[in-house]
Amino acid sequence: MANMQPLRREDHPELEELFQLYDDSLSFVPNSLYTMARRPEILRAFSDLITKIWRTGTLPVSLKPLIGIVSSVAAGCRYCQAHEAVDAQMRGVDDERIGAIWDFEGSPLFSEPERAALRFARDASLVPNEVTASSFEELRRHWDEGQIVEMLAVIGLFGFLNRWNDSMATDLEEIPLAFATDRYGERWEPGKHRAPSDS
Repeated sequence: MANMQPLRREDHPELEELFQLYDDSLSFVPNSLYTMARRPEILRAFSDLITKIWRTGTLPVSLKPLIGIVSSVAAGCRYCQAHEAVDAQMRGVDDERIGAIWDFEGSPLFSEPERAALRFARDASLVPNEVTASSFEELRRHWDEGQIVEMLAVIGLFGFLNRWNDSMATDLEEIPLAFATDRYGERWEPGKHRAPSDS
């Protein structure tokens, strides 16, 4: 059960345009945003940041949610692991690759450039951080410096989201809960992000 209950959408018509963006892109509004809405200026700044990170640059759009999943696995945030499974499918990642993300190092479904990016996501998300100069050497064999900046922007975004949602114990919404349960199988369970009605 969440440590802080999300606000009710209908009580905040001034944020409706922002909430509608998430309805249009995800088909639901994350509970994390309804909690963040207690400080609308933070919610708006966050929404602007996430929009820039997801919608600009030259990194393949299908790689960004995979980076988000691996970052969230390293940090232990099951809420974000579930959300990024949905986001990955919406960005064209097939179900088999979503399910295999846990084994990206050995799976033939991932290329060497993808493995380098996902390794970077894992190592940058650990505490203490395990990124080294050789991590950057490996990345530069496959990606330009702008793309590496994009990767780290995604990783940094999930640093924020993982801390936010794990600290709040944000309840998972039905869509990502069902999707992650199906795609990740027995390797995944919602933990503290299970809403009381899901118990």
